[in-house]
Amino acid sequence: MKDEAPASVEIKHEELQIKVDPGQTSIRLDKYLLGKMEAVSRSKIQTGIKNGLVQVNGKQVKSNYLIRPSDVIDLQIPRSHEDFVVKPQDIPLDIRYEDDDVMIIHKPPGMVVHPGTGNWDGTLVNGLAYYFGKKDLPIKEGNNADRPGLVHRIDKDTSGLLVIAKNEPAMAHLGKQFFDHSIEREYEAIMWGEPDELKGTIDEYIGRSKEHATKYKVYEDRDEGKHAITHYEVVEPLYYISRVRCVLETGRTHQIRVHLAHLGHPLFNDAKYGGNRVVKGTVFSKYKRFVENAFELCTRQALHARKIGFIHPTTGKRMVFEADLPADMEAVLEKWRSYLTSREAALKNL
Repeated sequence: MKDEAPASVEIKHEELQIKVDPGQTSIRLDKYLLGKMEAVSRSKIQTGIKNGLVQVNGKQVKSNYLIRPSDVIDLQIPRSHEDFVVKPQDIPLDIRYEDDDVMIIHKPPGMVVHPGTGNWDGTLVNGLAYYFGKKDLPIKEGNNADRPGLVHRIDKDTSGLLVIAKNEPAMAHLGKQFFDHSIEREYEAIMWGEPDELKGTIDEYIGRSKEHATKYKVYEDRDEGKHAITHYEVVEPLYYISRVRCVLETGRTHQIRVHLAHLGHPLFNDAKYGGNRVVKGTVFSKYKRFVENAFELCTRQALHARKIGFIHPTTGKRMVFEADLPADMEAVLEKWRSYLTSREAALKNL
């Protein structure tokens, strides 16, 4: 996994998580990864493992580690600095607005935004390449060629709105707004529990976890993380969970997920940050089954990019777009509302 880029080039990594099949037979880690990763040699895989870029169940291991069924393998894979050609694919795009300069797309949960290790096709960018045909979308400064048109991105399992730049001036104008933190970005989420303060600001540094390759965490030392600010407000407390609105002042990787988990209120069903278990509530088996049924309604972290606002790069007018809460998150909220109604009725009858 050694990157051959010059020393002056910042090495960027793709993050990949592989969950070993429950029926997998015992096999060396390096050999297992060789069968999973195209165009990566065994020596590079072994080097990556040696350098701590591969972890199994959150721990560093050696190349000869024998994988077990249901192991979780996290990898950081250096990205190629060579030009990347995006394969056009006829993927339906939920376009909410489009003009000569910008496009607003609603991304469903489960769709990867751009190609990368483990997801070379089937992404939003593959769909954009097909939609625009021979028209070349601009590349944001600092991005590789696998991200045409992207001014920002959201996680695979996060739903919601994305703005796409269709030409170089639009990319530069929008990019500056993101840099200046003047873009309005509002998310809705379902988190575990109710915080002591129903409205507040989380101002904590965020950096890559030293223990888990694909996770981020809060650091007190600014040298170990980047400054991150999240404003939050609980809009519907539901006892063991809460519907919360978050406004980003900065845009760090996993920012909302990390900040809320740091408060002790991880996002509902966020497997990476501890929200895919019973975090708040009783220990009774009936309640546990209720929660598991709710997980089946929303099989991803309950996070939605609800609103985005910016100055149009050509007209100079303020534009704001909103997207309703998706059906899976609404289903969880409705299930919990019914649960509380039944619970309150039962308490009255005692």
